[in-house]
Amino acid sequence: MLESVFNHLYHSYYQDLLRHLFYIIRDRELAEDLVQEVYVKVYKSYDTFEGKSREKTWLFAIARNVAIDYLRKQKGNNEIHLNDYDVYQLKDNCPIPEEIVLRKDEVQQIYSCKIKPDQKVILDLRFIRGLSISETASTLGWSESKVKTLQHRAIQYLKDHYRKRAS
Repeated sequence: MLESVFNHLYHSYYQDLLRHLFYIIRDRELAEDLVQEVYVKVYKSYDTFEGKSREKTWLFAIARNVAIDYLRKQKGNNEIHLNDYDVYQLKDNCPIPEEIVLRKDEVQQIYSCKIKPDQKVILDLRFIRGLSISETASTLGWSESKVKTLQHRAIQYLKDHYRKRAS
């Protein structure tokens, strides 16, 4: 039974988790390693999954924690500083070739904007990964109102940005 559930989770969400971790870490091989770590944690702890959220939300929360753990271990080795937003404060200065292949043109434009990292992660989880507001809040450990506010600000920023470009 657990084997079939695990296989379902693996085949259904592997690519989404890989893309999300790649977006955070910016290293494809490392993202692949971290996805494997996510699935090891899933396999070991599936019996504790209470079903209060969708499996996808649960997987993204685990992925976020795995990324944070990795970055905390690396903190002394490089200049990554974690704060209230943890891994989502990483700079996204320019697109990486693999990312261009993975995303449509419009999505790439969003990532190349100088939008705040916390707003960018909201757009990623909500509109690219397809999580609901409550799932996004649960994944990030934020309130729904914070997610709604940041989403609104991000959308307003994009509207303003594209109006200026069109002028």
